[in-house]
Amino acid sequence: MRKNFGAKPFTYPQPVFIIAAYDEDGVPDAMNAAWGGISDDTRLSMCLSPEHKTVKNILARGAFTVSMADAAHVTACDYVGIESGNDVPDKFAKAGFHASKAEFVDAPLIDELPMAVECKLVSYDKESCCMIGEIINVSADESILDQNGKIDPSKFDPIIFDPVNNAYLKVGEKAGNAFKDGFALK
Repeated sequence: MRKNFGAKPFTYPQPVFIIAAYDEDGVPDAMNAAWGGISDDTRLSMCLSPEHKTVKNILARGAFTVSMADAAHVTACDYVGIESGNDVPDKFAKAGFHASKAEFVDAPLIDELPMAVECKLVSYDKESCCMIGEIINVSADESILDQNGKIDPSKFDPIIFDPVNNAYLKVGEKAGNAFKDGFALK
């Protein structure tokens, strides 16, 4: 038997994205966003309301970074989601974040978060709050790479958002092999 919850934004997993952009003075700003994901091979889509300072900064600069939140920085990542840059102009620094300029777009990388996607703004619709970014580059700190130079989730320790219980969860252990295990049923 199933229980019906109605129309809710309940999907698993929901990534915890930390979106960052520079303001008009070159000061970095960041926000937490869980409603987003890959749209196609070179695009990310997110639902971001136009009132966010970070959204205003992205619209003005045409670029942003999307860092994946990790367990080591859950407090700072939650803070940039519950505090508004419209009210606290130094919330990026107050979170304990430090910025380096992204190599491929005019946006900040968050030094403390070891993986980021650099994006150029493709479009933004204020009615639907849908922002689409073109992926220009993905970068990862060497500390989260395995011996073959690939990102190792166990070294990275990314978190996901649990929308039902308002919690952040750690990504678990390997469950199978993508594009391989299903062949057993062919």
